[in-house]
Amino acid sequence: MEGRVTGVSRHATYSFSKPNHTSVTLLAGLGVEGDVHAGRTIRHQFRMTYEPDVPNLRQVHLMHEEFFEELALKGFQVAAGQLGENITTRGVDLLGLATGTLLHLGDGAVVEVTGLRNPCSKINDFRTGLLAEMFAMDPVSGEFTFKSGVMGVVRRGGVVRPGDTVDVELPPPPHQPLERV
Repeated sequence: MEGRVTGVSRHATYSFSKPNHTSVTLLAGLGVEGDVHAGRTIRHQFRMTYEPDVPNLRQVHLMHEEFFEELALKGFQVAAGQLGENITTRGVDLLGLATGTLLHLGDGAVVEVTGLRNPCSKINDFRTGLLAEMFAMDPVSGEFTFKSGVMGVVRRGGVVRPGDTVDVELPPPPHQPLERV
């Protein structure tokens, strides 16, 4: 599978949306340079109050641009960075990846996918009613999933820009499905 980066975003302070940039620098073991969620331990604003020493499995948030098109059909206009993601992609089934998948971004950065982003109620503050669109029930299996992107940790640093390739390297089988982190 090969995809493309379509947007890169970061913000130095806690805010729901993140402004777009021409590039972001990924730092191995930390996350996106200059982003409030970068760090070796959890940086999620609520969770760090009760588990501050837990390893940060949410260093980088990735979302697929195709989801924005799905949301537009339901009347929600959303663009790269507005849902708090750091990297927006096209052409990669992010939600269908296995835990431990490596995403090779651009010329050398590598992000290991750790799990699904669990959406929070602040999504409704951004757009009323949008939170309900962040969940899906598989009609065949009856399983419930999150649709608001995936989280990862930086295994190899590098600069990532819109237009960069995204190459997917699956982990050895058996593959473990993504769970929320």
